[in-house]
Amino acid sequence: MNAPLPLPALDGIRAHEEEMVAIRRQIHGNPELAYQEHATSDLVAERLQRWGYEVHRGLGGTGVVGTLRAGSSTRRVGLRADMDALPIAETSGKPWASKVFGKMHACGHDGHTAMLLAAARHLAATRDFDGIVHLVFQPAEEGQASARKMLEDGFLDLFPCDAMFGMHNMPGKPAGKFVALPGFAMASSDTAIITVRGQGGHGAMPQLAVDPVVAAASIVMALQTVVSRNVPPLQMGIVTVGAFLAGDAPNVIPASAELRLSVRAFRPDVRDLLERRITEIAQTQAAVYGACAEVDYQRRYPVLHNDPAQTAFCQQVISDWLGEGGLLDVTEPVTGSEDFAFFLEKVPGCYVFIGNGEGDEGGCMVHNPGYDFNDRVLPTGASYWVRLAEAYLKRSG
Repeated sequence: MNAPLPLPALDGIRAHEEEMVAIRRQIHGNPELAYQEHATSDLVAERLQRWGYEVHRGLGGTGVVGTLRAGSSTRRVGLRADMDALPIAETSGKPWASKVFGKMHACGHDGHTAMLLAAARHLAATRDFDGIVHLVFQPAEEGQASARKMLEDGFLDLFPCDAMFGMHNMPGKPAGKFVALPGFAMASSDTAIITVRGQGGHGAMPQLAVDPVVAAASIVMALQTVVSRNVPPLQMGIVTVGAFLAGDAPNVIPASAELRLSVRAFRPDVRDLLERRITEIAQTQAAVYGACAEVDYQRRYPVLHNDPAQTAFCQQVISDWLGEGGLLDVTEPVTGSEDFAFFLEKVPGCYVFIGNGEGDEGGCMVHNPGYDFNDRVLPTGASYWVRLAEAYLKRSG
């Protein structure tokens, strides 16, 4: 078979493609979990310093921020990539597969880091912009909310941004094509832990006990009505009971049961509704059976909202570079979540997707042990970052 043609990329980016692929595969083979990205942070910081960036370390634990100035403008833009891996045992069989059992880059953060590093090198070499670029290499995106931690550590005080932008790969979409959705583009993600307390006893004498298993089962079924009967039909809500934990013997009624829920929405008001109804249902259903329920509702990632004006800007950058075919006609938001949403609550911006390839080229979906980032996409993603930064900080005259 003939090798696929290279995807669009700037000549300066293409010139260092082999190095970019080598960096991506080095990171892939040596994955580090949330807040443990020490070697990855060292690699990022060393390259940025080599290319002339001011480097700040330690925000959000192992975060790295590189700052580059050109011209006299005070306009500031932030570009962000994530660095952490997942606690998954890799089965891809690739020569550069994870060397650490039980850890792998199953979401493409290795590719995201490599693309932003390649863009960093090009921006430093050309400096064809007027203003300040902050390159944000963020740790602990996978469920640990390091974006929020970086903000709490003073990120915007140290590195003010007029706008911030992020990017994620998307398997199943044509390689190198982009999706940029205005408005609510990714769902919120919350966790609810429901503890149902009854009175334990012998399974042969249930009348002397208060069975938390029965009460919890009733709660599971009643929760199915939240989306179908409380969420407006034209809006989205997800309530998933992912775990039901109770007892360990067939002839013993346990004293308690635990339900673990994943809860998602596209609108803040629906998010509030889901929290209220889950709490009400858990407590009232438990009471019907003589039990009680405690609800630990944990708000994790907010709804990711792409600023319409900044999204239109990203779309224009892509169209000017790749033509109308560079943008995919996708109108439905993604029910997954992303902690870049914390940045977008503070600063206008846009989070785009870049296709990782279709069929065998794109491989399986992210968070799968067989996943691997498509190296063909690296030059296109890196070139997008350069085009975006230069357009946002365009020189006058």
